[in-house]
Amino acid sequence: MEPTSRENIENILKKQRDFYASQQTKNIAFRIEHLKRFKVNIKKYESRIADALWKDLHKSFEEAYLTEISIVTQEIGYHIKNLKCWAEPKRILTPIHLLPSSSRIIYEPLGVALIIAPWNYPFQLLMNSLVGAISAGCCAILKPSPYTPNIARVMEDLIHETFRNDYVEIIQGNREVNSVLLEHRFDIIFFTGSPAVGKVVMKAAAEHLTPVVLELGGKSPCIVDYDANIDVAAKRIAWGKTINAGQTCIAPDYLFVHKSVKDELLRKIGESIETMFGKDIQKSNYFPRIVNTQAFMRLQKLLQRGKVVYGGNSDIDDKFISPTIIDEVKPEYPVMQEEIFGPILPVMTFENVNEAITFINANEKPLAFYYFGKCKKAKEVLQSTTSGGACINDTLMHITNHRLPFGGVGNSGIGKYHGRNSFLAFSNSRSLVTTPTWIDLPLKYAPFKYFKLVRKII
Repeated sequence: MEPTSRENIENILKKQRDFYASQQTKNIAFRIEHLKRFKVNIKKYESRIADALWKDLHKSFEEAYLTEISIVTQEIGYHIKNLKCWAEPKRILTPIHLLPSSSRIIYEPLGVALIIAPWNYPFQLLMNSLVGAISAGCCAILKPSPYTPNIARVMEDLIHETFRNDYVEIIQGNREVNSVLLEHRFDIIFFTGSPAVGKVVMKAAAEHLTPVVLELGGKSPCIVDYDANIDVAAKRIAWGKTINAGQTCIAPDYLFVHKSVKDELLRKIGESIETMFGKDIQKSNYFPRIVNTQAFMRLQKLLQRGKVVYGGNSDIDDKFISPTIIDEVKPEYPVMQEEIFGPILPVMTFENVNEAITFINANEKPLAFYYFGKCKKAKEVLQSTTSGGACINDTLMHITNHRLPFGGVGNSGIGKYHGRNSFLAFSNSRSLVTTPTWIDLPLKYAPFKYFKLVRKII
């Protein structure tokens, strides 16, 4: 795929600044019209999107629809339904010492947005962010990952058919193109990817004091307590770890299980995997592949320490790694030192849940947190830890509710999006106090004759 040149990037950015200055994107009807057009064209491109995701990641149509296409179309529908309400100025209570002034919050677009997305959910993570930019009234330059070239081409066609390029445009290329983009000033940068690259983005944004939303990742823990429903926990952990072959930022990264239920849980996770994909998982049309050889080799190295108790099969030519459970893992092992981003589940045990809590709190704050056990104990565990999001007795499902903010904390991210939070992420919440001129109270003016009265009021 031909990388976009520096000259073209600069021309596109200038055109978008000029179009944004025309004020057209601030019109609510304009935004809704383009959201509707966007949704219609996604439906039109549905089979092409699914085919491209199969070629790039071996995603089945069902998985592509559930985890990528439908999430974006539902998000668009939610914005179309609620945008007028979100964009309305919000009247705010005015304290007595400011009367007869009135107070409001007005929402204005930040301007021209840069959206950089990764390869693991290449359609959803680029297009879902774009929905927020359109909803808020921004222009947007989109940068997909070069590691999934088939879906990148389809998205380019979709964007060109749906939007004028001075409103929304897509830039193709590798890290060098990213570097060129980050040299320029944007009004907001929305980045999804690893914490390491997130630091590079934040450093570049700091040169222009550009606000950022960083959707990162990290090692999301999964705790299974002694009183958990083991059958349900096994099925839901297996599902959460094998979606997209584990290449999911909120996948359960490692398992902390009570010693008394470990053997049963691991056996049933294996059974659940085989129920979903069959005995010969490589032949299943529903199990995705590792994105490229480099990622495959990185994952292979993580398998070298610990005891493989399930799976462990791989085929480099097919970029296939079977779902694998590694027991007897220690914190210093490579598999516990980085985000796995693959179908490998390391296991550690505990006798008291406080052991797990202490370990989790000693490391970076995760993007997601999963606890299986009684809800009363779950609340105690959640109060003792932190994460961007969490599920009790499930995995991944918090991302599917558009009314919940999604994002990380600390090393796992900055800022939230989805639903109204996407609208807010690309908006400036502008405070406004309107003061009438028919009266001008002397309370605030020197020489402060009424200071004793004012002091009683405030």
